[in-house]
Amino acid sequence: MAVTSHASIKSRDGVSTLAGRWPLLGQRRPLVVYLCAIVALDVAAIVMFTASTDFHWRDALTFGALMGCGAVCIEATRRLGMPAGVSRDLLSAWWLPVALLLPPVYALFAPIVLQILLQVRVRATVLYRRVFSSAAIGLAGCTASVVFHLFVDDPWVLSQGSGPPILVAVAAAVLFSLLNITLIAIAAHTADPDMTWREVLWNRESVLLDIVELCLGVTVSIGCGLNLALLILALPPVVLLQRSLLHAQLQAAARTDAKTGLLNAAAWQREADTEIVRARRTGDTLALLIIDIDHFKRVNDAHGHLVGDQVLVGVASTLRSQLRDYDVVGRFGGEEFVVLLPGADIDEARRVAERLRNRIGHMAIPVDDTLIRITISAGVALMSVHGDDLIDLLTAADLALYRAKELGRDRICIPAVQLPPRPLPNDPTP
Repeated sequence: MAVTSHASIKSRDGVSTLAGRWPLLGQRRPLVVYLCAIVALDVAAIVMFTASTDFHWRDALTFGALMGCGAVCIEATRRLGMPAGVSRDLLSAWWLPVALLLPPVYALFAPIVLQILLQVRVRATVLYRRVFSSAAIGLAGCTASVVFHLFVDDPWVLSQGSGPPILVAVAAAVLFSLLNITLIAIAAHTADPDMTWREVLWNRESVLLDIVELCLGVTVSIGCGLNLALLILALPPVVLLQRSLLHAQLQAAARTDAKTGLLNAAAWQREADTEIVRARRTGDTLALLIIDIDHFKRVNDAHGHLVGDQVLVGVASTLRSQLRDYDVVGRFGGEEFVVLLPGADIDEARRVAERLRNRIGHMAIPVDDTLIRITISAGVALMSVHGDDLIDLLTAADLALYRAKELGRDRICIPAVQLPPRPLPNDPTP
């Protein structure tokens, strides 16, 4: 697992020359403290459990077999690549059995092995993210292992199919998942305090994936307890599930803007066309907004493009938090965003646009010892009033946006509706 973070390499407290070489120094100070604390705790746990563990050949063989399966799974999916940002995998199918069957120290080492393979063989990312991921997974696995061994004296009784040990294994797996999610979510929220806890903790898809990982981990543990050779039978279905998951993530990544996570222009246009066709068929209202960040070039010129990226991420996060799940929001390019509001009339569209303007106007991006504040301008267009297709609506909203900029920015404009001229009394035209 990786933590997404968008921050300037301009450091705090005058360490700008080191921030370029060590990206961690360019992050927010609370995030740096938190990451270092988790890694230090993980190192301390490794030292403590290594000193207190009696190593046996059976445990080492089991650990090697499970790590080998993880390596095969990584190699089998390597050609697909891995989408940038936070991505999910099914490697818990291998390190969760390590936590259940072996002493806790092995659970601390398992993510280190697999994260190194991911870094070297799949995609090299910022090193501190890999280190933190290893530490977070290791601490979660170690805790789950301690709890499981506290209630089950002999972990290999899982292979007997007895109910109580399996229930304890499921509880330990749930604990592992909860701890891991919590540690990652705290890091994500510390990196971007504007994100809601709901965004960084749970969504429907992540819950389903957690359940799948839990089931796979417990099932592989039981099979491993019966006979290590059964791992050969468990490997193909896990590899297939892993490839399917990565393929779905790559498809999603192709639809989204890499910097903001919103729909990219092409994907947004396809979604918008679908909504417009539906609105025509049902006769529902529909509104379109074009939003532009005021004087965005000044931000890039004064603070650098990485800080500009932080601003884009902040605006995107605010848009997501203030819009409905079925509203279609995307990045149109540069500092422009587009929003489609199904079922909205002109009054509701204006209220939504004003709410977004106020929220973004109160947003603050921390840079060095100052806070960057921005404003937005927006143009609003309504279907059947300003146009009947996407091109007409975009044109009308763009003209309204241009008018908002002419009037001084930080405002919402709606294009004037030109009614058809009335026919003269003697004009035969109906």
